[in-house]
Amino acid sequence: MGSLKTYGVFQKTRRVLKILGVFLSKTRREFPPNSPIPRYTIPMEQTPPQTKSPLVRQQKVVLRRIRAIDAEIRSGSYPNTNDLAKKLEVGVRTISRDLDEMRLFYNAPIAFDRSKNGYYYTENSFYIKDISLSEGELFSVALFERLLSGYRNTPLETHLRSVFRKIAESLGERATIDTMYLDDSVTYISEPLAQIDAEVFNTVFSAVRQSKEITFEYRPLQKQTYMTRTVKPYHIVCQKGSWYVIGLDDYKNGIRIFAFSRIKNAAFTGNAFSIPEDFDWRDYIDADIGVWASAKKPYKIHLRFSAEIATFASEHIWSRTQTITQNDDGTVDVVFETTQLPEVQRWVLGQGHTVEVLEPTELIEAVRKELETMTTMYGKR
Repeated sequence: MGSLKTYGVFQKTRRVLKILGVFLSKTRREFPPNSPIPRYTIPMEQTPPQTKSPLVRQQKVVLRRIRAIDAEIRSGSYPNTNDLAKKLEVGVRTISRDLDEMRLFYNAPIAFDRSKNGYYYTENSFYIKDISLSEGELFSVALFERLLSGYRNTPLETHLRSVFRKIAESLGERATIDTMYLDDSVTYISEPLAQIDAEVFNTVFSAVRQSKEITFEYRPLQKQTYMTRTVKPYHIVCQKGSWYVIGLDDYKNGIRIFAFSRIKNAAFTGNAFSIPEDFDWRDYIDADIGVWASAKKPYKIHLRFSAEIATFASEHIWSRTQTITQNDDGTVDVVFETTQLPEVQRWVLGQGHTVEVLEPTELIEAVRKELETMTTMYGKR
């Protein structure tokens, strides 16, 4: 079930990733598929709380000149040092130093065309991309690498680490952060994850993007053997590092949810499809509780937590629909709606006597039946 998040770091990390997403999507639109990927930089300008040092002010002036020089070179006007010095109202030696910095720190592919007496980029797609990050956002970038453990079971880990490495390289010596949160004094624990085959991961994602039917071998949770399934994949869900695809299963003739980790030998059938207009992935899962059953019927869940874990119950966000009531005897009642009865059942059983199910009847009976089975199993010993 859901848990409280470190909201501040989470929001800052989201903004950093959003910036990256906008930049990368812009890159795909503006440059041909086979063209070199443009390099970019993320300058960090740290300033004291009240006043800026002369060095910081000087760095900002240099950055503005570099952006202007980059724009002139990309315009195709073949500017030389005299042209740039006149336009920017600085000396020729200053422009020469700026060009050297662009080559050294930005890996700018600058060359001089003698016939046109000016500079140009040997890579047409190159440009200097500036993204300003606050100190908190820069910390989130550094923290980002540690949080990648949640994707270690997917090909995304390699890609995301590559993105992080490029960010770190582009920052260079422009910024430093206190590494107290990144050393051995802090430990990050992710949930144990099932391994996902890279080919399966890429095939399913491609099928969803292209609206193409796929076939694969699938092992249901309750079975030891694989079954061949043909599926029209509609939507992908990641829950706590576990990946699922929701789609129309030809074998069951209905919407089903498949775990990536239990799929093998995924391949395209060659058939295209269109997603029905009335399909909504939210009808088949509960984003708060989890992905367990492709059920659409919502249930009102009423749980009573004993006084010994009252604080735990009241401080957690179980669902966006929840209501929490503190009772006079110290117990806490939590009420919310979900379609995922099996997920709630598993969680309740894991809490032992500290949690009592008051509603619905279906959940009470499911818990009672499971307890009777466990009593019989342990009673034989």
